Amino acid sequence: MSFENILLDIEEGIATIRLNRPDKLNAYTVGMGEEVVDAFNELKDNDDVKVVILTGEGRGFCAGVDLEHLKEQFAAAERGEEIKGPKLGEERFIRELPATLAHYPKPVIAAINGHAIGVGITMALPCDIRIAAEGAKIGLTFAKLGILPGLGSTHLLQRVVGPAKARELMMTAKIILAEEAEQIGLVNKVVPGDKLLEEAKAMAAEIAGNNPAILGAIKECLHFGATATLEESMVNEQKTAAELRKG
Repeated sequence: MSFENILLDIEEGIATIRLNRPDKLNAYTVGMGEEVVDAFNELKDNDDVKVVILTGEGRGFCAGVDLEHLKEQFAAAERGEEIKGPKLGEERFIRELPATLAHYPKPVIAAINGHAIGVGITMALPCDIRIAAEGAKIGLTFAKLGILPGLGSTHLLQRVVGPAKARELMMTAKIILAEEAEQIGLVNKVVPGDKLLEEAKAMAAEIAGNNPAILGAIKECLHFGATATLEESMVNEQKTAAELRKG
């Protein structure tokens, strides 16, 4: 499958999806979102891929929605023109990606190489692990734009940083640096920018050395356990372990 807005490569069991609009700091468009979904779907059943890394090409991870793209869609709608493909907000990326990644059978690492603003950070939240470059700017700036945060971030952010900090980040719409994001648990670790992909691939290789079926089961059990009681989690673990033994 060929792509226009992303790059995809596979090496030694690790697939890397790169958002590829570097001149725009990888600002999000509907076309980019659809291609990200296509790439994850393509990799899902590829037994040669053990771990997926999501990152950005150039200086930014994703600087938010491409406002020019958004204006073009609004202008076309006002002129009564038919828009090819889904409208912004109706694409599979917005409607499906968070749930897809929550139940994705392979671990996913977000390597945040620069600005992760708006949709740039909300697309990283459903990933299993987040590594950021030193000094990367991160912000859920939706309130300043008069937009409700999406991609399940009102659910996911609370689970990552806690309810109080999630309210602060969303209501102030402030931008923080990667170093503060690490302190509050929004990212797992911060590394020098020129070492980011190397660190992400090293972690991916460490993960890939484990049994793929166990990794997928761990993801599902963690997802279940996050909202279950201790007793329910124990029963689910036993059930899942029995299913793994059969398979």
